Amino acid sequence: MAAEKKQKEEYKDDSKVFKRNAFLLIDKMVEMASLIQEDTSELVDEILHSIFFLGKITQPEFSPRQLFVDDVDMFDYLNEAHPEPFRLYSSQLPRRSPFSCVLDMVVHLEGQENVDEIRTKLQELTQKLKEGASKKELYSTTICISGDNTDSVRHYGVSMSTTGRPAGQIMVSASCLNFWEQHVADAVMSYYPEETRKTYSDVTIKLPDGVRCQAFDLKSGKVKIPCFSCTNMFGLDTTDTQVWPNGNCAEAESLSNLLREEEVGERVQNGNWTEENKGYR
Repeated sequence: MAAEKKQKEEYKDDSKVFKRNAFLLIDKMVEMASLIQEDTSELVDEILHSIFFLGKITQPEFSPRQLFVDDVDMFDYLNEAHPEPFRLYSSQLPRRSPFSCVLDMVVHLEGQENVDEIRTKLQELTQKLKEGASKKELYSTTICISGDNTDSVRHYGVSMSTTGRPAGQIMVSASCLNFWEQHVADAVMSYYPEETRKTYSDVTIKLPDGVRCQAFDLKSGKVKIPCFSCTNMFGLDTTDTQVWPNGNCAEAESLSNLLREEEVGERVQNGNWTEENKGYR
């Protein structure tokens, strides 16, 4: 009985964390949008759609109105200024996970060239979202920064800001279909680490020479080496044997943003590119 009571209390606490973090993220996005001269209303639309959708499939379920039960004025403002997410969240997939939208807003706010400021801003926000939480809710744990030796511009990505397999799988699929660059999306969708996977459907990629890709922990700031899945999908060097689910790592989004640069994307090699990086086949 004691164990069952504890489990119910933890479940209740976790549901409170989703609601709290949803409100914090949306409030922060609206605040940042007000500080940026260019129109970033599309990013607010996206994060609302993404969070409302996750609230619909989480347990217990949260409707948009429930998320703003303590701030009716905020609910009314968002419903008027951003009606599409309220109308579509229960019938249409979002394009990507919530913290990916936050990342783009932070890049707009700080400037794409200001790597340290972007990392610091995200670390501070992550720490706030983690406070008192028993599990991860609506925030990423990793940021990845990619670039090409021929260009000083940096491209960013964050890990999936979802909890549990169904939500993660849905958001990875949505990102592949609607948001990520084609090479990355194809690699994520076609990679299967099992011995029985079919080599003829392999569209994993080898990145062009000169591409740099480095991930960092958003809590400690320490470097994180690629997992084994990222090594096989994108040809990144690693000594790690950990296999994370396809597309959950920050490398996927960061490389996707980099490969949208036409000159870099044209130099990508597709599928079956070495014997060494064919994983368990």
